[in-house]
Amino acid sequence: MTEAVTPQSPFDPPPSPPEKPGGTAAAITPEDIRDGAVVALAVGVAGLLLGLLWVWLAPRVQYVSNGEAVFLRNSESEARIAADGTFFLLAVGLGVLSAVGTFLWRRAGGVPLVIGLAVGSCFAALAGWRSGLWLGSSSTDLAAAATAAGKGVPFDGPLELMAHGALLAWPMTAVLLHLGFTALWTPRDPEPDPLYGWSGSYQPAPPPAERSLPPTDTGPTASEAPRA
Repeated sequence: MTEAVTPQSPFDPPPSPPEKPGGTAAAITPEDIRDGAVVALAVGVAGLLLGLLWVWLAPRVQYVSNGEAVFLRNSESEARIAADGTFFLLAVGLGVLSAVGTFLWRRAGGVPLVIGLAVGSCFAALAGWRSGLWLGSSSTDLAAAATAAGKGVPFDGPLELMAHGALLAWPMTAVLLHLGFTALWTPRDPEPDPLYGWSGSYQPAPPPAERSLPPTDTGPTASEAPRA
């Protein structure tokens, strides 16, 4: 049996040339995975800096005891909100620094680098939060702290993070900024060569030019008399 061959339509583009062997590289290389792991480790360790800065800069909530119970020294104090705001601003600033540092280190970008930055930023935010609570937990037992301070003497309470949504400030800032830097300043891959001879529309070939034929000798006409 013979297989029917469909003729190529003039509207179809010409076939593309065969690709060169080794012309396309793998999407993810071991070097990309290594770079992503390095970024995740470096950013995660930087979370300890967040905890130290939070303990140093965040205001503390003050309490006071009347000998029977412990109360807020100022019920209208905004120290708790300021502590959350301090954590949020520090996380945003460190997220900007981590995004800029990662982009300057590896401008090519890539999926493993973004994943490493996101994982490292999440771990850094958690590490900064827990280390800040540990370093600022000098008065976890309010009753014991009130007894040690004495009646009517104000004392600082433990450092707390009331808005847990601030933990997302670092990873979201780092990932979004890094993606923006990559989209704006990463070198683009060269565009493939165009297919020569294909303009996207069918143009019929012009008709061949008519050639003038030389006159042929058909012999004497009827009007001409033969000579004797």
